[in-house]
Amino acid sequence: MVLRRLAVELLQDGKTQEHVAGRLQVSRSSIKRWKKAFAEGGIAALAPRPRQPRTRRLSDEQCERLCDIIIAGPLAAGFDTDLWTCRRMAEVVRREFGVSYHPDHLGRILHALGFTPQKPQRRARQRDEQAILRWREKDWPRIKKGDAAAKLASSFSTKLASCCNP
Repeated sequence: MVLRRLAVELLQDGKTQEHVAGRLQVSRSSIKRWKKAFAEGGIAALAPRPRQPRTRRLSDEQCERLCDIIIAGPLAAGFDTDLWTCRRMAEVVRREFGVSYHPDHLGRILHALGFTPQKPQRRARQRDEQAILRWREKDWPRIKKGDAAAKLASSFSTKLASCCNP
């Protein structure tokens, strides 16, 4: 409110809207809006209006039902793979409750409900856990330490006589 009053005082002192906007670092459209509000309602019109909190579009019961759907999984909800995405969740909310949300906003709602993003681990289907364990326990330590037989003398000479410079 102080900024708005100061803007009106500067305008009444004969300053231009451009000058006031530059000095107060606000847009010219804000200066115009404040000037009009002051002309129509005085100082009281410059007071900020209290914001009405947005009402949730999903009721508590619907949120509980949504949690049950999420826990049941995407396959139970009719999707081909077992991976939830915000886009899929938005589709389920629209289909089940008739409410449309942007997928990004739905991610915030899910976070408020206690869900966090999960990233599936990418592993090959033909992965052989026993072979991996065997390699880690037997082959890797041998490779890391280095086999004494594998350490051959270097064939690279560092004697001065072998220098290529004339």
